[in-house]
Amino acid sequence: MLDFASPKILATHFIQTHQFHSFLLTFNKNSTCNHTQIMLNFKFSFLILLLLLPLSSSSSSSSLEAIEGVINRLDARKPSPLIQESAIKALLKRLLPTHLSSFEFKIIPKDACGGYSCFWITNYKNSSSNSPEILIKGTTAVEIASGLHWYIKYSCGAHVSWDKTGGVQIGTIPPPGNLPPVVKDGIMIQRPVPWNYYQNVVTSSYSYVWWDWERWEKEIDWMALQGINLPLAFTGQESIWQKVFMDFNISAQDLNNFFGGPAFLAWARMGNLHAWGGPLSQNWLDQQLILQKQILSRMIELGMTPVLPSFSGNVPAALRDIFPSANITRLGDWNTVNGNPRWCCTYLLDPSDPLFIQIGEAFIKKQIKEYGDVTDIYNCDTFNENEPPTSDPTYISTLGSAVYEAMSKVNKDAVWLMQGWLFYSDSSFWKPPQMKALLHSVPFGKMIVLDLFADVKPVWESSSQFYGTPYVWCMLHNFGGNIEMYGVLDTLASGPIVARVSENSTMVGVGMCMEGIEHNPVVYELMPEMAFRKDKVNVEEWLRIYSRRRYGKAVKEAESAWEILHRSIYNCSDGIADHNTDYIVKFPDWDPYQNIYSSFPKPNINTMFSNRRFMLTESDSTLPQPHMWYSATDAIDALKLFIDAGEDLAGSLTYRYDLVDLTRQVLSKLANQVYLDVLSAFQHKDVKAVESHSQKFEQIITNIDELLASDDNFLLGTWLESAKSLALTPSEKRQYEWNARTQVTMWYDTTKTNQSQLHDYANKFWSGLLVDYYLPRASMYFNRLSESLRNNKTFEIVEWRKEWISYSNKWQQDTKVYPVKAEGDALAISKLLFKKYFDKK
Repeated sequence: MLDFASPKILATHFIQTHQFHSFLLTFNKNSTCNHTQIMLNFKFSFLILLLLLPLSSSSSSSSLEAIEGVINRLDARKPSPLIQESAIKALLKRLLPTHLSSFEFKIIPKDACGGYSCFWITNYKNSSSNSPEILIKGTTAVEIASGLHWYIKYSCGAHVSWDKTGGVQIGTIPPPGNLPPVVKDGIMIQRPVPWNYYQNVVTSSYSYVWWDWERWEKEIDWMALQGINLPLAFTGQESIWQKVFMDFNISAQDLNNFFGGPAFLAWARMGNLHAWGGPLSQNWLDQQLILQKQILSRMIELGMTPVLPSFSGNVPAALRDIFPSANITRLGDWNTVNGNPRWCCTYLLDPSDPLFIQIGEAFIKKQIKEYGDVTDIYNCDTFNENEPPTSDPTYISTLGSAVYEAMSKVNKDAVWLMQGWLFYSDSSFWKPPQMKALLHSVPFGKMIVLDLFADVKPVWESSSQFYGTPYVWCMLHNFGGNIEMYGVLDTLASGPIVARVSENSTMVGVGMCMEGIEHNPVVYELMPEMAFRKDKVNVEEWLRIYSRRRYGKAVKEAESAWEILHRSIYNCSDGIADHNTDYIVKFPDWDPYQNIYSSFPKPNINTMFSNRRFMLTESDSTLPQPHMWYSATDAIDALKLFIDAGEDLAGSLTYRYDLVDLTRQVLSKLANQVYLDVLSAFQHKDVKAVESHSQKFEQIITNIDELLASDDNFLLGTWLESAKSLALTPSEKRQYEWNARTQVTMWYDTTKTNQSQLHDYANKFWSGLLVDYYLPRASMYFNRLSESLRNNKTFEIVEWRKEWISYSNKWQQDTKVYPVKAEGDALAISKLLFKKYFDKK
């Protein structure tokens, strides 16, 4: 018999009988109901509200009850309502300074939202001419910011994206005194899951590395507007590590050989490499620590919970000499050309060694001393691309327990947040016994897993919801900060919902874990919105509204273009991770005598290739194939519509960004076919065709560079100047510029005849990079092809490698200054290029 005196049992029964879902639909649709009264009638426990479906697994239930406790503790340490309301008011001043008096903000308890985190938008009651027009209430400042964003999006037709993807469109917001009212009882939106996570551990290197506080302030504002409340906060940790390791008698010189350079810190932190791009100056360490304190302060004021780093076992080599009995293992090579110990093969302190807990404890203490007691959630990825020495589940469980103990000895409420990438990327090792051993090595509710690649390869489906461990449904989306229009919008609009309402769901959040940001603004608007969606989104309708908001008006051609983009570029369903390997930006190290069609049919511009992912290394026998998941004809048709929309949208910065990006994409895919035409002509010993196709490939590069130069957001100079701006000395300036140039080109070490195994991993379509780096590389290769045919000589790929690597080394060390301001008319250039390459008249 059910005990209906228990609110939890009553709520569970209500959900099990499917009345709860109907209630929510009625609640959301009925604008005349008294939201406060209804929600107060349903005092659901937070555990039930997390899942919206019953849990039959006792371990799942235990985990989620513990997570409820975590959330309650985190809520208790939020700043006062006054501080949070002041923080959101300051955000409004930066976003809409003309409307400071138009909005009133108020922090409310979760009880006012039926136990949820929520925002509640209502009309301001006072009828005075000087009073605010709109009242936005929320459980934290992040919720209020989300409510502000929701209001200007869906009531005022505005749009907010990164500056580098076109910026904001706020011209549709009426002037003060004329804001549109909301429905009588307001709009209440509740989070169906508590967390909206943000960042990948490498985003700090691919995107944030050269940021100052001005840029960080904009990012945190964007995060708040998108409802992000669980951001990774990794800046400045090397300063903390310096203090910790010096307490263990590690010298500054030892640390010079330990820390990577600024652009490669993410991989030094993970123990993939050491010293590459370094050393770090004391100026850098001090600057980044100050910056981190600013970042944390603002995140906390807005009610966010920052995720701080913890100890993963990565240690300086010198620690072996100081503690000779410690269990320190040298790891294997990670992507160097020939196992060069100068950069590779770092040292890992075994978590079972007592020293591990001592160092981990010291690190957490130092962070608390520097930042205060700001979080209970810590990231650690000890086993990311580093397998444990044995697959024995007992041993793995021991390791996991030690990792957690290093956090919890200082903070008894610590929660371990772990990237779940290893369960996908190294699935041959992490079988169910090994996964369970790691996931269950800590108390239930003390670990949260990021299902990092859930947008393409979800692990939750095949792991019994991570065997009862709470997890966050994440979108990975981007590798290396590459610039490529790509997305899985239908999956984003439904995947988190399917996961949340699935049987025995342990999902506690949604997240974005891209390696690089500032691209594909449509993807990064829809995904964070799913943190507030209880039902699947109709993407076609959402895109129609998105187009109007992004460009500030309804333009038929633009909306038609987005219909095409939805079913083509933004509807990838082949299950392949999209890493841009177009031949312009990742020119193959390819022996042209090999059969280029041995692994796939000869493609043409309309072909959709049957691809495999090609990311780190190149095969001697198979030509790398760029990812092509849609009909190129569809993209060309969409581009024609975008160009036609220019009559109405030529002055829009958001339109200009999208026009340039789509034109670039269409031309880049065309160049892939032209490259294959060059190789085919060479194999047929047709020198004229080789030269003709080579010239076309080179001309496309030149034309794309000219196009990119017409928009501020596609310039190499911006990246390089931001790097140099952080330098305080001439030597730092040279070092930072070398770091910036190297990351986006060769990435890692070379020999005279071997390119880096990671070359072009972080490739970019930036004006300046195309004509001064990608173009010379292709020209050197094509010239040698022509020369070999004209002189009846063998093409010597080793000689091309020598020439190319020498050129790259010089370019990486160069200091040529590139523009930071756009030149040219993007619409006019796009029209000319379309006519040149695609107009069939």
